[in-house]
Amino acid sequence: MKDLEQLAFDQAPMGLALTENRVIRSCNQSFAEMFGYEKEQLIGQSFRLLYGTDQEFHQVRDIGLAPLRQSHPYTDERIMRCADGSRIWVRFRARTLTPEDPLAQIVLSFAPIDQKPTGPSLTPREREVLMWLSRGRTSKEIAQVLELSPRTIEDVRARLLKKFEVKNVAVLLARLSGFNGERDPGEPNP
Repeated sequence: MKDLEQLAFDQAPMGLALTENRVIRSCNQSFAEMFGYEKEQLIGQSFRLLYGTDQEFHQVRDIGLAPLRQSHPYTDERIMRCADGSRIWVRFRARTLTPEDPLAQIVLSFAPIDQKPTGPSLTPREREVLMWLSRGRTSKEIAQVLELSPRTIEDVRARLLKKFEVKNVAVLLARLSGFNGERDPGEPNP
């Protein structure tokens, strides 16, 4: 039975990892392939390896700790870095094994939201702002987190809307998540 469980873990159709204090202790083949590494290259590494900057790595640390402390899973979407420096947008899920100290041991899953890059290329600042927009943050909140002016964030938002040829952030996020906003012809009007 143990071999079957290991096979299921290794071949799961999503990336799986077990971390201890943000250090990867175990991961499956799908996780390694998603980020462009061999499994052996990831074991023992800090999750910092998968973030673009130290600031980004430290900013996401406390996100989701409240539900984890209550033994609830936490889910969000984030942009992460691959071995070749490219970025992917993933749906991230976490469940702690230690609610009293949520980061001590966590089981994580990662699923790519969009496997192939489409649309315009983004600057690191645009990716960073997009990540916070995807979490429902306002320009003012993003400005505080990134220690920038709200006007700078508004400029980045405007650039993103122009690049993706959309009218607002909701449409931008829907497009990036794969939902084009069109109703199925067989679906009744709301």
